[in-house]
Amino acid sequence: MDENQELGAHDIQSIDAGSGSSERERAISPDTILSVVANEHRRAILNAVTNASEKTLAYDVLVDRVADRVRDEDERASDEQRQRVRIALRHTHLPKLEEARIIDYEAETGHVQFVGGELERDILTLVEPYDVHK
Repeated sequence: MDENQELGAHDIQSIDAGSGSSERERAISPDTILSVVANEHRRAILNAVTNASEKTLAYDVLVDRVADRVRDEDERASDEQRQRVRIALRHTHLPKLEEARIIDYEAETGHVQFVGGELERDILTLVEPYDVHK
């Protein structure tokens, strides 16, 4: 293994250790976090969940908040758009966030909870002012 690869792994652990991510058992790479917040649906999910009391939302409430956030400014979220958001969340965005251990989605209870750390919140705060659909 070359010196750069070893240094990179150490840097990732240092970033995680300093981020207050005690909920997570493993380090999360900056690439993973940036990939997660690169999508407006996932940013909307994270914003909704981190702003909820106890960092938890019911799945149906989350679908409504995400649909409202990603809609075009001059239109209301239609039932058809909400259904598209519902499918995209269940099959794409929630699994990706759960794999990164930023959220916990319990399909049985229908609850989505933010379990990420300070690093994820900081990055979300940094990109939020540039989000088109605020």
